[in-house]
Amino acid sequence: MDSRTAKAHIFAMLDVDGDGVVSRQEYLTRPARAAAVSGRGGDDPLVAAAHAAHERVYASMDADGDGRVTFEEYATWAGAESFEEVCRAALGSLFDLADTDADGALDRDEFTRLREALGNPADNAGAAFDALDTDGDGRVDREAYLASIRAYVTGGASGMAEALHTAHSR
Repeated sequence: MDSRTAKAHIFAMLDVDGDGVVSRQEYLTRPARAAAVSGRGGDDPLVAAAHAAHERVYASMDADGDGRVTFEEYATWAGAESFEEVCRAALGSLFDLADTDADGALDRDEFTRLREALGNPADNAGAAFDALDTDGDGRVDREAYLASIRAYVTGGASGMAEALHTAHSR
């Protein structure tokens, strides 16, 4: 898969209502959805940190400042530089919300709840977990998770992301 196709998959996930643009509201609900499935309240400092990180990403993504990110705007923006400048912190903050025992890794349940909150079907989340859990210890660490997303955005290749964006049957 190439980077543009990967970006199209990610954009479709971010465009929750399917209207062809990612609104500020749609994007900024991500931390709230991740917090809710992790049992974290709005007063949790991790929720505030995640919201602030997502505000920075959206401001960076919305090049013309109109509160609507089109696919072309997103595709031009998304890449290694934006990942390192703002996305790593935002995606890491979602990981931290899901890491309910704060051990620096997600177990299958934590991972699945996070990915479902972000719009992926449970079967896909399970397959994505398996792709990341290369040593079979039942845990995915933060760096492996972030590296997989970065690889997908920048090069179109990631076992985790491919599993998230592929239909799975039981």
